[in-house]
Amino acid sequence: MPPPLKNISLRIFRKYLESKGLKIIRTTGGHEVWGGKSLQRPITIQSHVDPVPAFIVRNAFKCLGVDQDDFIHFFDA
Repeated sequence: MPPPLKNISLRIFRKYLESKGLKIIRTTGGHEVWGGKSLQRPITIQSHVDPVPAFIVRNAFKCLGVDQDDFIHFFDA
């Protein structure tokens, strides 16, 4: 079982979303809305909160249909 998910740097999380083929659709206020063809709904993150809270990261994993192991393997590549 992987270690518990902790807060992730905003810069690293953005790179992970880009590696999944997502792009910023729009920015509104202090939020970034990320989307892609494979998503049923967009992922919204706060661009002024660094690090990204773990509950937002877990929600993004659900939208992407991946688990924490996929995120860990992102660093191995």
